[in-house]
Parts: sequence; C-alpha cells; structure tokens
Amino acid sequence: MYLQYQSGFGNDWATEALPGALPEGRNSPQQCPYGLYAEQLSGTAFTAPRAENRRSWLYRIRPGVTHLPFTPFEQAMHWVSDFGSAPVPPNQMRWGPLPTPEVPTDFIEGMHTWGGNGSPDEQGGVGIQLYAANRSMQGRFFYDADGELLIVPQQGRLRLATELGLIDLEPQEIAVIPRGVRLRVELLDGTASGYVLENFGAPMRLPELGPIGSNCLANARDFLTPHAWYEDVEGDFELVAKFAGGFWRAAIDHSPLDVVAWHGTHAPYKYDLRRFNAVGSISYDHPDPSIFTVLTSPSDTPGTANMDFAIFPPRVLAMEDTFRPPWFHRNVASEFMGLIHGVYDAKAEGFTPGGASLHNCMSGHGPDAETFEKASHADTSKPHYIRDTMAFMFETRRVIRPTAHALAAPQLQHEYYRCWQGLAKHFNPAQR
Repeated sequence: MYLQYQSGFGNDWATEALPGALPEGRNSPQQCPYGLYAEQLSGTAFTAPRAENRRSWLYRIRPGVTHLPFTPFEQAMHWVSDFGSAPVPPNQMRWGPLPTPEVPTDFIEGMHTWGGNGSPDEQGGVGIQLYAANRSMQGRFFYDADGELLIVPQQGRLRLATELGLIDLEPQEIAVIPRGVRLRVELLDGTASGYVLENFGAPMRLPELGPIGSNCLANARDFLTPHAWYEDVEGDFELVAKFAGGFWRAAIDHSPLDVVAWHGTHAPYKYDLRRFNAVGSISYDHPDPSIFTVLTSPSDTPGTANMDFAIFPPRVLAMEDTFRPPWFHRNVASEFMGLIHGVYDAKAEGFTPGGASLHNCMSGHGPDAETFEKASHADTSKPHYIRDTMAFMFETRRVIRPTAHALAAPQLQHEYYRCWQGLAKHFNPAQR
C-alpha cells in the first residue's frame, strides 16, 4: 500500500477519503455527507491561544462513544505512571536493550516503563518507556488520555493505523500520536523494539530558533501528517485506554478507525531524523547541545522545557584547538539517552543500539576514557566527519525517577568507574 502524507508542522489540515465527505461552510451541519457523524477531538483547552490550540473535527461512520463500559486491563502491567517516592540514587546508569519476548507480545503488552516524573493529574512531566514486541495488535485498539506519545523505533518497522490516517514508521524516523487519538500498531517485520516518551505536559512543538534564524534544525516542511483513511469493519474488538495512570478495556463491536474525513490541527505526524539540519561551531569550543533539539514541550517557566527531544545525528566537527566530543558537565536538567543506530561519539564501547543511559540532575557525565584519550590527541586542523550514527536524548527539567523494574533489570550497569581510572593518570603537577 502506498501511503500519502501532507507536509508541514502545526498546520490546519483538511483531508477526505471520499469526495465530498467534508461538510462545506460549517463544522457540525444538521446532516453530514454520507450520513456520517461529526465529532470534535480537542487536544488543548477551548480557549488556548490560537497559535497553540489543537483540535480537529472528525467525520466518522459511528460516534466514538459507542462501546461498552471500561473494566481494568492487566496486560499492560509494565507500563505505569506512578514513579514512586523512594530516594533516587544520583548514579550514572546504563542499560542494554530489552530482550525479544519469548511469548506473543504486542506493542501495548511489550511496553516497559523505565522512569519518569510528574503525573497525568498535574499535566506535567514525562513517562519513559522501552518496548519490545513480536506481533501486531490483533482485535485491539488503544488511546492514551494521559499524554501524547513520541514513538522512536530502534529495530523493526511499524504501521500506525490511526483514526486520522496511516503512518509507516522505520528506525531513524519518529512519530507523535496526540493525546486521545485511537490507533492500532502493526509490525511490518517479525519483531520490533524501541523507545516511547509519554508527554504529560504541553503538546510538543518546534523550538524557537533565536539567533540561528529562520532555517535549520528540524524544518517544518519535513513533518508529515497522513491523509484521511478509514475502515468500516464490524466484529468483536476491544478498546484499551490509559487513563489517570491506569489501564482500562472496553468491548467494542466495530473498528474505531472509521473517520472518513477530518480537518484541524490535532493530528498525528512523523519526521525523518535524517533530514535534521545540524548547526555547530566553525571556530572553537561548543555551542550548547540545545542546538540539536527536534521538538520541545514548554513549561510555565520561559526557556525551561517540560521536555526536550534532541538528537545527535551525522555531522561535521570543524572547531580547532577544542576537545570535540561532548565535554564533561553537570547540569540542572535530567537526561535519558538512547541509541538508535551506530556508535555514539562520546562512548567508544558499551552503549549499544537499543540500550539507554540516565544522567540525573547535577550528576557528572561525559566521554569514556578511550574517547577522551583519542580526542585529546586528535589533529583538529582537519574536520572530523561523524557518520552512520543516530543517538537521542529525552531531557526534562525534573529528576527522572527510574522504576523498580529498571533498577532490577539484569542489563543495568553503573557508568564511569573505568573512565575515572583512565583519567587519573593525566594529572601531572610538573607538566608546566
């Protein structure tokens, strides 16, 4: 199947899968074309500023309310929104990838919460998940009432069949599913794994560019939103909801992906990380890593994000008389990193694709000993080409609390003991 998309970010789109399905001149006519039902899906408060308002009008075969009552759903036992109140160690942590499931496991069942902060109730904070699945969602649909979902595949392609259209997603692409949008996740390959960020705060948007100017970083034209698509299918299905941190299921006698036409601003989208237009220093020293921000969820404090999604893509390092890899630092933000592809330039070994690391607020972090040694003696009169890599970072203003599941994971390692031992020998008081 060839999928079509509309390009742009934050646009007011209009699309129909059947000609004339969109009403003319009004959102909720007395009678909709084709006998469809008009339903508004609001992702922000009705009175949110126009530039930030997210809402879409859907024209569907059956109203979204037509399902039986919800009951608890236990299969999502590893996906939580309660990050506990136990003390959080300031240690730097690193994990290997999740193992492939041994039993049939779909996208929802294969989700494991690694950490987070805030809560859906306060509409602030994030939940960070790793997923590993080996089958498509069968007879099951899902929506998240707690936040929007940023999906970052690491292995295996996905098809996201949503109320507002189809999105095909491969590693080194990302997708964002807005709060409340119903979907089914299909595996286009035998297995799939990756990362998901659940954003409880303000919807993600493009960062301001400031003195960078009007171009570069993630360009709006490269974001893709699907055309309308629908299925008119009856049968015995279940609708799973994540609501107030809990999981609920309801019987439904049809596919809820029956939206024939829609228009608005509350819609899923995808972005190819390989299109990111990186900027950097061409003289000396480093700009801050905020120049690698793809999307941001702002907070009530100007300049301080609820969450930033940043990447470290292929790029050229040209600054002279400079230690070129990411430097040693401690900062007020907390950083959760993942590796999608290749080797991260600050870690020569041990940080594998599908793995993760956590550097919480004011915990020191930086390159390992081998990377430090190599970069300290590199010829900086020549540019260094970083190729064939893609790492990312979820950065938040709050401490990321790892879950008990993450702290008990067999692949957990504590970083930097080897790095510290390797650096100690460089101190030489007689050198000058």
